[in-house]
Amino acid sequence: MEFRDEATIEVVAGKGGDGLVSFRREKYVPRGGPDGGDGGHGGDVLLAASGELSSLLRVARTLRYSAPAGRPGGPRNRSGARGAERVVPVPIGTLVLDEERGNLLADLAAEGDRVLAARGGRGGRGNARFAGPVRQVPRVATRGAEGERRRLRLELKLFAEVGLVGLPNAGKSTFLSRVTAATPKIADYPFTTLAPQVGIAAVGDYDTLVIADLPGLIGGASEGSGLGHRFLRHVERCRVLLQLVDVSPGADCDPLQAWRTLGEELERYSPALAVKPRLVVATKHFEDPASGPRLEALRRGVGEEVVPISSVMGRGLGEVLERARQLVRRA
Repeated sequence: MEFRDEATIEVVAGKGGDGLVSFRREKYVPRGGPDGGDGGHGGDVLLAASGELSSLLRVARTLRYSAPAGRPGGPRNRSGARGAERVVPVPIGTLVLDEERGNLLADLAAEGDRVLAARGGRGGRGNARFAGPVRQVPRVATRGAEGERRRLRLELKLFAEVGLVGLPNAGKSTFLSRVTAATPKIADYPFTTLAPQVGIAAVGDYDTLVIADLPGLIGGASEGSGLGHRFLRHVERCRVLLQLVDVSPGADCDPLQAWRTLGEELERYSPALAVKPRLVVATKHFEDPASGPRLEALRRGVGEEVVPISSVMGRGLGEVLERARQLVRRA
């Protein structure tokens, strides 16, 4: 299914029901008083986080979500029925923003989280409400109020314990396909990943990690270059980042420069990303002896642990998963 992490929708709450002008008409009661009831309130529109959705694609297929109007008041002081709520399910991790004002209304970060997106209009008052010592036979009632109408911008931030970040062709998709059952597209040209891919990796006998492969970043991604900038928001939800750096002789970029570019783009996008736990992973190692000196140069430049792997050969994957598991549990 196509992945979509942005959508714009309109929500329209129900109109309130009108109040009623009515008078008692009973046998042996020659002067019946006013008995017009109030109209019911219009239905509200709510957005609710649901684990059954993983994309905003289904939500975006409908441009307008409306709630029913309240029913008009009835005779004998009977109030009209309230309009039913309209609950719109969205994926967990959806940000709800008012498009006109630009302010954040809610971050639906957990199953069942809800936000009132549009409030239903109040029901009108029946003529029984206007009766008093001075006006004993009121022939007036009020109309129900219109419900709220809003245009909302929805943005999805995926939840994952581990996020894979790297330049194009760093080997993220191959790594994900080897450690999980996910089937991302793999090819020898950049930007094969056009949407985040998520998989679950088994670690040891009893533990698992949720891993997200995010589209490749390039220099200037935080300002909108390439494809990766569209998905930087998903990185914020990850507890731990694996920075994948290609150390093979055929890499498009020097490993140390690639590592620096990744760090700079993440920090420019959000300073909070700069303090997230990270593990540097040297990909495509073991496949060519010439990658050894490039790995050592990367280690010296990084000044911290660098774990070499070869996803194609299946080497080093268990060590990376175990180190990632430890970082996630501490985080």
